[in-house]
Amino acid sequence: MKVAKLLFSEGKWTRELNHEQLDYNEVQLVLGFGERKLLSENEVFESIQQKFPNAEIALCSSAGEIFCKDVYDDTVSVTALRFDNSEIKTTEICINDYKDSHEAGVALMKNLYREDLKWVFVMSDGSNVNGSELIKGINSEKRKEVLISGGLAGDGDRFEKTLVGLNKVPAPDNIAAIGFYGSSLMLSHASFGGWETFGIEKTVTKSSGNKLYEIDGKNALDIYKKYLGKYAEELPSSALLFPLSLKLKDNEETVVRTILSVNDRENYMVFAGDIPEGSKVRFMKANFDRLIDAATDAAQQCQDFHSANPKLAILISCVGRKLVLGNRISEEVDAVVDVLGNETAVMGFYSYGEFSPLKPFQNCELHNQTITITGINEIL
Repeated sequence: MKVAKLLFSEGKWTRELNHEQLDYNEVQLVLGFGERKLLSENEVFESIQQKFPNAEIALCSSAGEIFCKDVYDDTVSVTALRFDNSEIKTTEICINDYKDSHEAGVALMKNLYREDLKWVFVMSDGSNVNGSELIKGINSEKRKEVLISGGLAGDGDRFEKTLVGLNKVPAPDNIAAIGFYGSSLMLSHASFGGWETFGIEKTVTKSSGNKLYEIDGKNALDIYKKYLGKYAEELPSSALLFPLSLKLKDNEETVVRTILSVNDRENYMVFAGDIPEGSKVRFMKANFDRLIDAATDAAQQCQDFHSANPKLAILISCVGRKLVLGNRISEEVDAVVDVLGNETAVMGFYSYGEFSPLKPFQNCELHNQTITITGINEIL
């Protein structure tokens, strides 16, 4: 397995790290994460295609690009991969061709199924896809030992539209996935948050999919505004600073949900994933040091899988963390590099939702406000 990393900005390739002398004609897969308006330009896709003429090219828009130890805006971060003994297969679907996001997830996995499937990396539209339903559909078709990871595309802090594209200029409504096959793949994964809960645990009493109407029999938006205080005037953007901890029924594990929008006229909130009736919720707030510690914990968990560092670490972190950490955002990536070391190639993006299992190689979950890491290596 060989890895090269490149950064595209201001109309040209500004950084190129190819320490292994990877022949770009032999590259099998290119993963690229970038600013939405840049990725919508034909010239950017053509520049990537010319550089890697024989590669599958998977691209998605982001809320910030991770390249080595740095976090960028208004760039495209590209990672080129060539495997020695493993195979890949790519697929792309449009959410508009399916009844719902669950059905789309089922179709995605059926397109990639093979007996030797080890890992599926998913890049999904982040505006028009219900992330939790997409993952439920994917989980319904996956074998126990297959790893599912990835994330929802981003659009900075604009929340206007997101783009995904496979071997073409990215566009809205698309979901792309890459299947990785073969016994040589050595994989690891982790997902941590670092947010603090506050207030008492409450019960969701009225919801529909990812729309939340009532908590403990009272209007949820009114309760949320009360908790936010002065920040309520800045909704929905301020909601990124105060996510919701969600404990599903009959499940002690918790996931984090963030608000995508609010409907003041009908008095409900729209979340990035489902909020089932009967589930338990608590409000959350940021703690800077704990957010950084979560990045360290995620890297250590990846390292512990095989008592070794991965060759490549794909970081997908939430836009909410980026907004909270502000000019301290690079500390999150630094924490990962400090654990994994400079020999591990680090890349990724800031997303509108993260896909990763809670437990080793179990069913995948949609997360918000977390940092997730997928570690990849290939053993000969």
